[in-house]
Amino acid sequence: MEICIAADHAGYRLKEFIKGRLADKGFKVVDFGTDSEDSVDYPDYASKVAEAVSKGEYKYGILICGTGIGMCIVANKYPGIRAGIAYSDEVASLLKRHNNVNILCLGGRTMDYETAFKRVLTWLNEEFEGGRHERRINKISRLEVEICRSYK
Repeated sequence: MEICIAADHAGYRLKEFIKGRLADKGFKVVDFGTDSEDSVDYPDYASKVAEAVSKGEYKYGILICGTGIGMCIVANKYPGIRAGIAYSDEVASLLKRHNNVNILCLGGRTMDYETAFKRVLTWLNEEFEGGRHERRINKISRLEVEICRSYK
């Protein structure tokens, strides 16, 4: 499976750790930056991953900033993106099972590396349950279309 990933300066080290661990498990990881701990603006990197997932170039993406919040806000601006922050093990599971999240957000300053990686694997290995959750996801998709039309 191919996954795209990006981080700002606050998430750079965690990104590198997760990228390496995913590669060790056989995933192909495409890195959209940043390439150091030099200060950058998280919207520049979140938008790269969100656009690629939104356009269907990748099924899943991972975004990392200090808390995961900024990256999550940016990603959710893109059509078809359902991004969420894996702030607990249970939430990492529910993000996929109930919300079919396609971009996982993590906090480089709020999570230890092993815990963050465990949450990535949990999210990747879960299956979307569909049913009542699919009905809700479909409502979100219809809202995206309606809202975009109303602003034109």
